[in-house]
Amino acid sequence: MNKRLGGIGKILAALLLVAFVLVPFSMTIIASVTPDVAIVSRPAAWFSHGFTLDNYRYIFTGDIPSQYQVVGEDGRSSSMISEEIRQLPFAMWRSALVALAVMVINIALGSAAAYAIARMSFPGKGMALNAIMASKLIPVVAIAIPYYALMQQFALTDNLLSLVLIHSALTLPITVLFLAASIRRIDRTIDEAARLDGLNPVQILCRVILPLARPSLVGAALFAFMLSYSEFLFALLLASNQSVRTLPVTLASVSVNPDVSLGLITAGVVVGIAPTLLLIVPIWKLMISGLVEGATKG
Repeated sequence: MNKRLGGIGKILAALLLVAFVLVPFSMTIIASVTPDVAIVSRPAAWFSHGFTLDNYRYIFTGDIPSQYQVVGEDGRSSSMISEEIRQLPFAMWRSALVALAVMVINIALGSAAAYAIARMSFPGKGMALNAIMASKLIPVVAIAIPYYALMQQFALTDNLLSLVLIHSALTLPITVLFLAASIRRIDRTIDEAARLDGLNPVQILCRVILPLARPSLVGAALFAFMLSYSEFLFALLLASNQSVRTLPVTLASVSVNPDVSLGLITAGVVVGIAPTLLLIVPIWKLMISGLVEGATKG
Protein backbone atom coordinates (compact mmCIF):
# COMPACT_ATOMS: atom_id res chain seq x y z
CA MET A 1 0.00 0.00 0.00
CA ASN A 2 2.78 2.41 0.93
CA LYS A 3 4.63 1.60 -2.29
CA ARG A 4 1.49 2.23 -4.31
CA LEU A 5 0.91 5.58 -2.61
CA GLY A 6 4.56 6.45 -3.18
CA GLY A 7 4.22 5.63 -6.88
CA ILE A 8 1.08 7.75 -7.17
CA GLY A 9 2.85 10.60 -5.38
CA LYS A 10 5.76 10.44 -7.84
CA ILE A 11 3.39 10.47 -10.81
CA LEU A 12 1.51 13.48 -9.42
CA ALA A 13 4.79 15.30 -8.74
CA ALA A 14 5.95 14.58 -12.29
CA LEU A 15 2.65 15.82 -13.75
CA LEU A 16 2.86 18.96 -11.60
CA LEU A 17 6.39 19.63 -12.85
CA VAL A 18 5.34 19.10 -16.48
CA ALA A 19 2.38 21.42 -16.01
CA PHE A 20 4.61 24.03 -14.36
CA VAL A 21 6.87 24.00 -17.43
CA LEU A 22 4.40 23.45 -20.27
CA VAL A 23 1.35 25.49 -19.22
CA PRO A 24 3.05 28.94 -19.38
CA PHE A 25 4.78 27.97 -22.63
CA SER A 26 1.49 26.75 -24.14
CA MET A 27 -0.28 29.95 -23.08
CA THR A 28 2.47 32.00 -24.70
CA ILE A 29 2.05 30.16 -28.01
CA ILE A 30 -1.74 30.51 -27.90
CA ALA A 31 -1.53 34.22 -27.05
CA SER A 32 0.85 34.81 -29.96
CA VAL A 33 -1.82 33.68 -32.46
CA THR A 34 -4.82 35.16 -30.64
CA PRO A 35 -6.20 38.63 -31.52
CA ASP A 36 -5.57 41.18 -28.79
CA VAL A 37 -9.28 41.86 -28.35
CA ALA A 38 -9.68 38.25 -27.19
CA ILE A 39 -6.63 38.34 -24.92
CA VAL A 40 -7.72 41.41 -22.97
CA SER A 41 -11.44 40.58 -22.89
CA ARG A 42 -13.16 40.16 -19.50
CA PRO A 43 -14.28 37.51 -18.93
CA ALA A 44 -11.59 35.69 -20.88
CA ALA A 45 -12.64 34.68 -24.40
CA TRP A 46 -9.39 33.54 -25.97
CA PHE A 47 -10.94 31.08 -28.37
CA SER A 48 -13.95 33.13 -29.46
CA HIS A 49 -12.17 35.20 -32.13
CA GLY A 50 -10.23 32.51 -33.94
CA PHE A 51 -6.49 32.48 -34.52
CA THR A 52 -4.22 34.58 -36.70
CA LEU A 53 -0.59 34.64 -37.80
CA ASP A 54 -0.63 38.43 -38.28
CA ASN A 55 1.80 39.00 -35.40
CA TYR A 56 4.42 36.72 -36.92
CA ARG A 57 3.79 38.20 -40.36
CA TYR A 58 4.47 41.69 -39.04
CA ILE A 59 7.70 40.64 -37.30
CA PHE A 60 9.14 39.11 -40.47
CA THR A 61 7.57 41.19 -43.26
CA GLY A 62 6.40 44.46 -41.69
CA ASP A 63 2.79 44.02 -42.82
CA ILE A 64 0.77 45.83 -40.13
CA PRO A 65 -2.23 43.77 -38.93
CA SER A 66 -5.57 45.47 -39.34
CA GLN A 67 -6.31 45.00 -35.62
CA TYR A 68 -3.62 47.56 -34.80
CA GLN A 69 -4.80 50.18 -37.28
CA VAL A 70 -6.40 53.23 -35.61
CA VAL A 71 -8.28 56.00 -37.40
CA GLY A 72 -8.01 59.37 -35.70
CA GLU A 73 -10.58 62.13 -35.48
CA ASP A 74 -8.98 63.82 -38.47
CA GLY A 75 -9.61 60.70 -40.54
CA ARG A 76 -5.95 59.79 -40.78
CA SER A 77 -4.90 56.23 -40.19
CA SER A 78 -2.13 55.34 -37.78
CA SER A 79 -0.94 52.11 -36.21
CA MET A 80 -0.59 51.30 -32.52
CA ILE A 81 2.57 49.32 -33.09
CA SER A 82 6.35 49.70 -32.75
CA GLU A 83 9.01 49.13 -35.37
CA GLU A 84 11.34 47.97 -32.63
CA ILE A 85 9.88 44.48 -32.52
CA ARG A 86 10.87 43.98 -36.14
CA GLN A 87 14.49 43.89 -34.94
CA LEU A 88 13.83 40.53 -33.26
CA PRO A 89 14.89 38.30 -36.19
CA PHE A 90 18.17 40.21 -36.53
CA ALA A 91 18.76 40.13 -32.76
CA MET A 92 18.02 36.42 -32.76
CA TRP A 93 20.57 35.88 -35.52
CA ARG A 94 23.22 37.83 -33.60
CA SER A 95 22.53 35.89 -30.40
CA ALA A 96 22.80 32.60 -32.31
CA LEU A 97 26.12 33.62 -33.88
CA VAL A 98 27.58 34.60 -30.51
CA ALA A 99 26.28 31.43 -28.85
CA LEU A 100 27.66 29.19 -31.61
CA ALA A 101 31.07 30.83 -31.32
CA VAL A 102 31.00 30.37 -27.54
CA MET A 103 29.99 26.73 -27.98
CA VAL A 104 32.90 26.04 -30.36
CA ILE A 105 35.38 27.72 -27.99
CA ASN A 106 34.05 25.67 -25.08
CA ILE A 107 34.39 22.42 -27.01
CA ALA A 108 37.92 23.21 -28.21
CA LEU A 109 39.46 24.79 -25.11
CA GLY A 110 37.28 23.13 -22.50
CA SER A 111 37.97 19.58 -23.67
CA ALA A 112 41.73 20.20 -23.86
CA ALA A 113 41.83 21.74 -20.39
CA ALA A 114 39.63 18.99 -18.96
CA TYR A 115 41.90 16.30 -20.41
CA ALA A 116 44.96 17.97 -18.92
CA ILE A 117 43.34 18.18 -15.49
CA ALA A 118 41.98 14.63 -15.58
CA ARG A 119 45.00 12.82 -17.05
CA MET A 120 48.18 14.89 -16.70
CA SER A 121 50.39 16.04 -13.85
CA PHE A 122 51.91 19.51 -14.04
CA PRO A 123 53.08 22.20 -11.59
CA GLY A 124 50.22 24.24 -10.16
CA LYS A 125 47.53 21.77 -11.20
CA GLY A 126 45.79 21.91 -7.81
CA MET A 127 45.94 25.70 -7.75
CA ALA A 128 44.54 25.90 -11.27
CA LEU A 129 41.67 23.59 -10.38
CA ASN A 130 40.88 25.60 -7.25
CA ALA A 131 40.96 28.83 -9.24
CA ILE A 132 38.51 27.37 -11.78
CA MET A 133 36.12 26.31 -9.04
CA ALA A 134 36.48 29.60 -7.15
CA SER A 135 35.71 31.61 -10.29
CA LYS A 136 32.12 30.32 -10.25
CA LEU A 137 31.61 31.54 -6.68
CA ILE A 138 32.00 35.18 -7.71
CA PRO A 139 28.64 36.88 -8.48
CA VAL A 140 28.43 37.99 -12.09
CA VAL A 141 27.30 41.46 -11.02
CA ALA A 142 30.58 41.91 -9.14
CA ILE A 143 32.67 41.50 -12.30
CA ALA A 144 30.37 43.34 -14.70
CA ILE A 145 31.99 46.76 -14.33
CA PRO A 146 35.62 45.49 -14.47
CA TYR A 147 34.78 43.50 -17.62
CA TYR A 148 33.11 46.55 -19.14
CA ALA A 149 36.16 48.71 -18.38
CA LEU A 150 38.42 46.07 -19.90
CA MET A 151 36.38 45.86 -23.10
CA GLN A 152 36.32 49.64 -23.26
CA GLN A 153 40.11 49.72 -23.09
CA PHE A 154 40.29 47.38 -26.09
CA ALA A 155 37.59 49.34 -27.96
CA LEU A 156 35.32 46.30 -28.05
CA THR A 157 32.12 47.88 -26.75
CA ASP A 158 29.23 47.60 -29.21
CA ASN A 159 31.07 44.67 -30.73
CA LEU A 160 29.85 41.07 -30.70
CA LEU A 161 33.41 39.86 -30.17
CA SER A 162 33.30 41.23 -26.61
CA LEU A 163 30.25 39.08 -25.88
CA VAL A 164 31.97 36.01 -27.32
CA LEU A 165 34.98 36.57 -25.08
CA ILE A 166 33.02 37.25 -21.90
CA HIS A 167 30.47 34.48 -22.44
CA SER A 168 33.34 32.07 -23.06
CA ALA A 169 34.98 33.18 -19.82
CA LEU A 170 31.71 32.62 -17.96
CA THR A 171 31.03 29.15 -19.37
CA LEU A 172 34.51 27.62 -19.68
CA PRO A 173 35.00 26.88 -15.95
CA ILE A 174 31.81 24.81 -15.82
CA THR A 175 32.69 23.06 -19.09
CA VAL A 176 36.17 22.18 -17.82
CA LEU A 177 34.92 20.81 -14.50
CA PHE A 178 32.09 18.88 -16.14
CA LEU A 179 34.27 17.30 -18.83
CA ALA A 180 37.13 16.57 -16.41
CA ALA A 181 34.73 14.59 -14.22
CA SER A 182 33.52 12.71 -17.28
CA ILE A 183 37.04 11.93 -18.54
CA ARG A 184 38.06 10.63 -15.09
CA ARG A 185 35.38 7.96 -15.42
CA ILE A 186 37.04 6.60 -18.57
CA ASP A 187 39.46 3.76 -17.88
CA ARG A 188 43.10 4.90 -18.07
CA THR A 189 44.10 1.65 -19.79
CA ILE A 190 42.42 3.00 -22.92
CA ASP A 191 44.88 5.91 -22.93
CA GLU A 192 47.81 3.55 -22.40
CA ALA A 193 46.70 1.31 -25.27
CA ALA A 194 46.39 4.31 -27.56
CA ARG A 195 49.83 5.55 -26.49
CA LEU A 196 51.33 2.15 -27.34
CA ASP A 197 49.76 2.49 -30.80
CA GLY A 198 51.82 5.65 -31.28
CA LEU A 199 49.21 8.32 -30.64
CA ASN A 200 50.25 11.59 -29.01
CA PRO A 201 48.09 13.30 -26.31
CA VAL A 202 46.23 15.45 -28.82
CA GLN A 203 45.38 12.43 -30.97
CA ILE A 204 44.34 10.44 -27.89
CA LEU A 205 42.01 13.25 -26.88
CA CYS A 206 40.44 13.71 -30.31
CA ARG A 207 40.28 10.09 -31.49
CA VAL A 208 39.72 8.18 -28.26
CA ILE A 209 38.60 10.25 -25.29
CA LEU A 210 36.12 12.66 -26.87
CA PRO A 211 34.17 9.95 -28.75
CA LEU A 212 33.83 8.04 -25.47
CA ALA A 213 32.75 11.19 -23.63
CA ARG A 214 30.36 12.26 -26.39
CA PRO A 215 27.21 12.59 -24.23
CA SER A 216 29.03 14.81 -21.72
CA LEU A 217 30.64 16.81 -24.54
CA VAL A 218 27.29 17.42 -26.20
CA GLY A 219 25.72 18.36 -22.86
CA ALA A 220 28.51 20.86 -22.12
CA ALA A 221 28.18 22.34 -25.61
CA LEU A 222 24.42 22.73 -25.22
CA PHE A 223 24.87 24.37 -21.81
CA ALA A 224 27.38 26.87 -23.22
CA PHE A 225 25.06 27.69 -26.12
CA MET A 226 22.02 28.20 -23.89
CA LEU A 227 23.86 30.36 -21.36
CA SER A 228 25.29 32.60 -24.06
CA TYR A 229 22.04 32.79 -26.03
CA SER A 230 20.04 33.90 -22.99
CA GLU A 231 22.67 36.06 -21.22
CA PHE A 232 21.32 39.54 -20.49
CA LEU A 233 23.58 41.59 -18.19
CA PHE A 234 26.73 41.80 -20.33
CA ALA A 235 24.68 42.02 -23.52
CA LEU A 236 22.97 45.08 -22.04
CA LEU A 237 26.24 46.70 -20.93
CA LEU A 238 28.36 45.99 -23.99
CA ALA A 239 25.85 46.09 -26.84
CA SER A 240 23.85 49.26 -26.34
CA ASN A 241 23.73 50.08 -30.06
CA GLN A 242 20.63 48.62 -31.70
CA SER A 243 22.69 47.25 -34.58
CA VAL A 244 24.49 44.83 -32.23
CA ARG A 245 21.78 44.17 -29.65
CA THR A 246 21.17 40.52 -28.87
CA LEU A 247 17.81 38.84 -28.38
CA PRO A 248 17.42 39.19 -24.57
CA VAL A 249 18.12 42.94 -24.68
CA THR A 250 15.79 43.48 -27.63
CA LEU A 251 12.99 41.48 -26.01
CA ALA A 252 13.41 43.41 -22.76
CA SER A 253 13.22 46.70 -24.66
CA VAL A 254 10.12 45.59 -26.55
CA SER A 255 8.36 44.34 -23.41
CA VAL A 256 8.38 47.81 -21.80
CA ASN A 257 7.24 49.60 -24.95
CA PRO A 258 3.62 50.73 -24.46
CA ASP A 259 2.98 50.63 -28.22
CA VAL A 260 3.62 46.88 -28.48
CA SER A 261 0.64 44.64 -27.84
CA LEU A 262 0.65 41.50 -25.72
CA GLY A 263 0.12 39.38 -28.83
CA LEU A 264 3.22 40.83 -30.49
CA ILE A 265 5.32 40.38 -27.36
CA THR A 266 4.35 36.72 -27.03
CA ALA A 267 4.99 36.18 -30.73
CA GLY A 268 8.43 37.70 -30.22
CA VAL A 269 9.09 35.32 -27.33
CA VAL A 270 8.14 32.32 -29.47
CA VAL A 271 10.35 33.54 -32.32
CA GLY A 272 13.22 34.06 -29.88
CA ILE A 273 13.13 30.58 -28.36
CA ALA A 274 12.59 28.76 -31.67
CA PRO A 275 16.34 28.29 -32.40
CA THR A 276 16.99 26.73 -29.00
CA LEU A 277 14.07 24.33 -29.44
CA LEU A 278 15.31 23.36 -32.89
CA LEU A 279 18.79 22.81 -31.48
CA ILE A 280 17.74 20.88 -28.37
CA VAL A 281 15.87 18.11 -30.22
CA PRO A 282 18.77 16.72 -32.31
CA ILE A 283 21.31 17.31 -29.54
CA TRP A 284 19.11 15.55 -27.00
CA LYS A 285 18.79 12.58 -29.36
CA LEU A 286 22.57 12.57 -29.79
CA MET A 287 23.08 12.57 -26.01
CA ILE A 288 20.64 9.71 -25.50
CA SER A 289 22.20 7.63 -28.29
CA GLY A 290 25.64 8.25 -26.80
CA LEU A 291 24.50 7.20 -23.34
CA VAL A 292 22.86 4.05 -24.68
CA GLU A 293 25.93 3.22 -26.74
CA GLY A 294 28.20 3.71 -23.72
CA ALA A 295 25.99 1.57 -21.53
CA THR A 296 25.93 -1.18 -24.16
CA LYS A 297 29.70 -1.17 -24.50
CA GLY A 298 30.08 -1.13 -20.72
